[in-house]
Amino acid sequence: MNTAPAAQLERWQRFRANRNKALAAPHGWLTLTSFQWLETRPAAVELAPGLWSTDGTTAALTASAEDGLTLVETGEPVEGTARASLLDEESLMWVQFGGPDGRQVVVELAMRALKYAIRTRDAGSPVFTEFNGVPTFDYRPDLVVEASFRPYPEPVDVPISTANPLVDGVHRSVGELVFRLPGKDHEFHLQAEEEKLGALTVTFHDETNGDSTDDWRKVSTARPRPDGTVVLDFNRSINYPSAFSPYGTCPMPVKNNSLDYRIEAGEKDPMLAD
Repeated sequence: MNTAPAAQLERWQRFRANRNKALAAPHGWLTLTSFQWLETRPAAVELAPGLWSTDGTTAALTASAEDGLTLVETGEPVEGTARASLLDEESLMWVQFGGPDGRQVVVELAMRALKYAIRTRDAGSPVFTEFNGVPTFDYRPDLVVEASFRPYPEPVDVPISTANPLVDGVHRSVGELVFRLPGKDHEFHLQAEEEKLGALTVTFHDETNGDSTDDWRKVSTARPRPDGTVVLDFNRSINYPSAFSPYGTCPMPVKNNSLDYRIEAGEKDPMLAD
């Protein structure tokens, strides 16, 4: 019924292999084990040694040699107080510790919602060590559709929620992708964000959410052709990191990016799938 040309199927299989390889990268999203806001007074945190704090503009870490912390960038031990500053939405793989090589756990410093937080990334996390690839639907050639990109005169910043209820986000909508799906008479409109080299990304809900897929997913396209069309391949729909970990601050879809359709293509919810 949904037989794909061999070349098309092969391209998708390469995409899936690269996606799984990227997820399995050392200290990637699958290794997240905590998300913690920093306090104004130096204090201990869970799953990492040292005393951590922030004055609102700078983060500080005070540690001794016995803590075994070293800077990720240089490998130098942290003895005394180390400081770092970030802009909002920036992250820094700051210090590391543990394991035979002293690098089992990396502590990421992050600025979210104009506040400093840390995330521990542990290479011993079962989510990482037991990862065998993201479950997916079978390839659906009928869910590779042509869409028309209708750019806005100027980008529009839309307030959104994120996977963390304490962190608000902004979706910079640059226009809409307009398309049809099999079995439906009406057009669908999804607001898109612009990525590198003019590529577009849409974050969307659909009727498989909470059933076989996570609460939302995203799919990217190439840069629109001169006539404004793009190929929207829902087989390349992927999960945000928050599908794998409760410690993500991933953006939710804008209000109108919900499809009254079951997009049974792309990645499934790794927590729900067999």
